[in-house]
Amino acid sequence: MSAPKVSRVPMPEQPPKVRSQNFLEVPLGYTPEMAQTEAARCIQCKKPGCVAGCPVGVQIPEFLKLLREGEFIAAAQKVKETNALPAVCGRVCPQESQCEAKCVLGKKSQPVAIGNCERFVADYEREQMTTGGRRQTADANGKKIAVIGSGPAGLTVAGDLILLGYEVTIFEAFHKSGGVLMYGIPEFRLPKVVVETEIAGLVKLGVKIELNQVIGQTITIDELLNEDGYAAVFIGVGAGLPMFLSLPGEHLNGVYSANEYLTRSNLMKAYLFPEKDTPIARRKNVCVIGGGNVAMDAARTALRLGADNVKIVYRRSKAELPARAEEIHHAEEEGIEFLFLTNPQEYIGDEQGRVRAMICDRMELGEPDASGRRRPVKIPDSAFELPTDCVIVAAGALANPLLTKNTPGLDLNKWGYIVANEKGQTSRSNVWAGGDIVTGSATVILAMGAGRIAAQNMHQKLSGI
Repeated sequence: MSAPKVSRVPMPEQPPKVRSQNFLEVPLGYTPEMAQTEAARCIQCKKPGCVAGCPVGVQIPEFLKLLREGEFIAAAQKVKETNALPAVCGRVCPQESQCEAKCVLGKKSQPVAIGNCERFVADYEREQMTTGGRRQTADANGKKIAVIGSGPAGLTVAGDLILLGYEVTIFEAFHKSGGVLMYGIPEFRLPKVVVETEIAGLVKLGVKIELNQVIGQTITIDELLNEDGYAAVFIGVGAGLPMFLSLPGEHLNGVYSANEYLTRSNLMKAYLFPEKDTPIARRKNVCVIGGGNVAMDAARTALRLGADNVKIVYRRSKAELPARAEEIHHAEEEGIEFLFLTNPQEYIGDEQGRVRAMICDRMELGEPDASGRRRPVKIPDSAFELPTDCVIVAAGALANPLLTKNTPGLDLNKWGYIVANEKGQTSRSNVWAGGDIVTGSATVILAMGAGRIAAQNMHQKLSGI
């Protein structure tokens, strides 16, 4: 079958000047007609590379065929056979470097908008108040599984194992479940009702969720295994420890970690203050340090909180930005300014102890470093002062040691992340791990992929397959 001549269907969006003043979702979603037109672009390859490019193995041509034929609920159910969080993945996964990167159409034109179609079918199912596609396939086996952390990896493990007859309980440290989906990604990119609905579907299947449970403090892994009767434990706590740059002046008022800034806004609804009782500083001249998706989220949040000027300060060039192209594009459209080849060295405070400026060096790109990207090198005598009344550091995150330091025999690497093999098995018997606590900060879908692999291995070990 030859490739159709229809161009990729763009998704409608809020205009930049409008959306920069609100926290409503930026992309507005496909209409049924748009979704069917886009799905019809799929040529139904005999060897679909898109499936190989999906970390959780969604049968993409099959769901697109159902969508094309107007079987929207059936299409959603097909996705859910392997993906417990399709409405989330349709919004935040980097399809351009995964499933869509493997699409045959992309060789000569634009690939099928798989993510947009996945979002449509998941949203359609939710809006029709219909759930399905994930049904228990085995009788209860009497074995209990503890999942620590309710982020993408933990939710995936819970969703897969509940179908296989296990009794699954998720232990979440925060007062709401969802992990990074709730505290890290802004409302305008991932509405929290979407996350809550996806989690509610797992609860309907029988997954139990215990909130305000800091494993390693309120209860240990040894207690879960030896006293509470759990047959196995999966650790999916993410990498939520804020990382700063150890620069002079870091103690000044107005210097935030992106973790705190986004958690206050996303999980605790600080943007609705005083309707919600979590205050957040509303600054006018904001600088965000970093170039990943978290940096884009922080910058765009600051703009919506009333900043007059928001700058992203990044020590490499635009070509090296690790954020998704869509997020960079949206930030640029909204008026975020990018200062490339710029590296902060010191924060300067006023007499009240508030940050008022950063001292930065201008950089140039040298030889590639271990990551393969060209290493930024300081240009001599290039220091300059950059006025700012708020700095948000989005330069990565570390593993929180609360759990690991209280779990004897759990091997860690030099960065404090849990050592696990390709199946998610750790050095501890009957303890698996996956997601950012193993790999360091990565994407939602990669964490879900790790959760899926770990769940399969847990089932094999516990059932003697």
